[in-house]
Amino acid sequence: MDQVRVKKGRSLWWVVHSWIGLKLSIFLTFILATGTFAVFAHEIDWLVTPPMRASPRSEPIASWGAWAQAAARAAPDARLQTLYAPIDPWFAVEAWVSRGKGAPDRVYVDPWTAKVTGRHGWASVHRFLRQAHRHLMLPTKIGIPIVCSLALLLAASLASGIVTYKKWWRGFFRMPRGGDGRRMTGDLHRLIGLWSLWFVALIAVTGLWYLVETLGGNAKIPKVPDVEAGPMPTGVALDRLVAIARRADPALDIREIRFTPDNGVIFLGQSSAWLVRDRANAVVVDPATSQVVARLDGRTLNIHQRISEMADPLHFGTFGGLWTKIIWFLFGTLLTAMAITGTMIYAMRLARSARSDVGSLKIAWRGMGAWGYIGIALILLTLILTPGAIGGAS
Repeated sequence: MDQVRVKKGRSLWWVVHSWIGLKLSIFLTFILATGTFAVFAHEIDWLVTPPMRASPRSEPIASWGAWAQAAARAAPDARLQTLYAPIDPWFAVEAWVSRGKGAPDRVYVDPWTAKVTGRHGWASVHRFLRQAHRHLMLPTKIGIPIVCSLALLLAASLASGIVTYKKWWRGFFRMPRGGDGRRMTGDLHRLIGLWSLWFVALIAVTGLWYLVETLGGNAKIPKVPDVEAGPMPTGVALDRLVAIARRADPALDIREIRFTPDNGVIFLGQSSAWLVRDRANAVVVDPATSQVVARLDGRTLNIHQRISEMADPLHFGTFGGLWTKIIWFLFGTLLTAMAITGTMIYAMRLARSARSDVGSLKIAWRGMGAWGYIGIALILLTLILTPGAIGGAS
């Protein structure tokens, strides 16, 4: 009697696992693929945008002030908004300059010579992948819940996969069997799933956190005091403020400078706190008085704020630089492959049991029912909205 109950339970979990893997396979594959490529979105932009490239040199790089001055001179009709340090030695400095309406332009500066290498609009591969993966180019209040609802399904798929795979812990080194396409695909699907357990759990948990934030559970962002607006410093004036910020937090590795009209100059980056976004560590300086008016330290965050600041580095694997991004990209690729092989398994199983001449793709499409059309519609809607979404406001 107990064995019958166990079999029925596993059968129910198998139905859940199959439903998720088949019905939502098109939409799930799109979200997983865009998220995987988003890990290296900046690098892809680097490949297609020559001004982003720099040639590493042995001599010291130029100062933040020199970079800011070069960007400001390249766009005298715009306001310097943000300045980013190179992501890697072969990247140029990136400055955002705004004319007050619409999205900012990007100005690229060579880190060593402080000479402008080129200018580019707001649209980029990074913007496309980020916005497509995050909210399908829809308003965030609509798009984020749709995308993040997949985290619930990933968690359910993870649990159902473990339950239906008998003695799964023995399968980590079980190589796929050959000779039969369906059997080999199934073995490969299970093998990838086992080695990706930690990654599926991580993506599901961080995705659920994004859903919680969108529904009103977001952590409060620390406020900084207002200061009187004035001309934004560049050149030597900015370098003096950089020195002040570094004295205020000697451990701060400045990765970004924001020139705000109401809160002065904000220096952000990585400091003593580990596994947080750059914005968790900051020194705010009033450019008129050269006084530090606020300091943010990631170590002082409460649990709610710390979880919020950890989500992005964990979700995209950016916390360890190039090496963790490679790992996240590889496992993202495996996860995307799992979504595809799951559909293949279903189609081949039905084709074999029915002994039908109908192709596997047609069988899979029929099995998706209305959900296949919904997935295609969401992807097409994303592509249709792309020109206005990534060319408009940030």
